[in-house]
Amino acid sequence: MTFAVRVVPRASRNAIEGEHGGALKIRLTAPPVDDRANDALRRLLAERLNVPVAAVRIVMGETRRTKRVSVAGITRAQAIKALGL
Repeated sequence: MTFAVRVVPRASRNAIEGEHGGALKIRLTAPPVDDRANDALRRLLAERLNVPVAAVRIVMGETRRTKRVSVAGITRAQAIKALGL
């Protein structure tokens, strides 16, 4: 499954905010340096979707706030339920 994510780094807490402009809006406490925000994004999505971190890949936009994320081993319906969308 592949979907768009809009990341807000340096937030006060890690949170999945819902949909914004056709992308899943995610707030992360990690700063956007040394790949820390990308790692935090992968860990947060893996935890919420109940998949291994290795199953979550950033396939496009590693250095941008808007990213394309691929998650293996989960269906769209399962992801929507797990993320509370």
